[in-house]
Amino acid sequence: MLWELDSSKPIFRQIVEHIQMEIAAGKYQPGERLQSVRELAVQAAVNPNTMQRAFAELERIGLVYTKRTSGRFITEDENMIKELRQEIAKEKIQMFMESMEQLGFGKNETISLIQQSMQAGQLQEDAN
Repeated sequence: MLWELDSSKPIFRQIVEHIQMEIAAGKYQPGERLQSVRELAVQAAVNPNTMQRAFAELERIGLVYTKRTSGRFITEDENMIKELRQEIAKEKIQMFMESMEQLGFGKNETISLIQQSMQAGQLQEDAN
């Protein structure tokens, strides 16, 4: 798993966002056990204390819970996961729209470009 962390914001916050994205994308299923702090810290190439802080934040917001001696698990609240997915999608759309605005495209032009791109993509899919 590739963890792209940079110095633009706190590492623990980037880890939280990374795990949230994986939960929203379905990489982790509701109720699934997470790897240990140490295992994930090695994968992300961060200090275990940093990973622990990220896990504590995920627990605080309710996406992760701890079972004594069994480890940490993804919430079983599918509505919470669905809401997270919607929230992330809205943020991505907002960032995209802001980027398009910086390029000088209005909302209608952007929507038109998206439609054209989707149609072109559909044509490519049909050809395959």
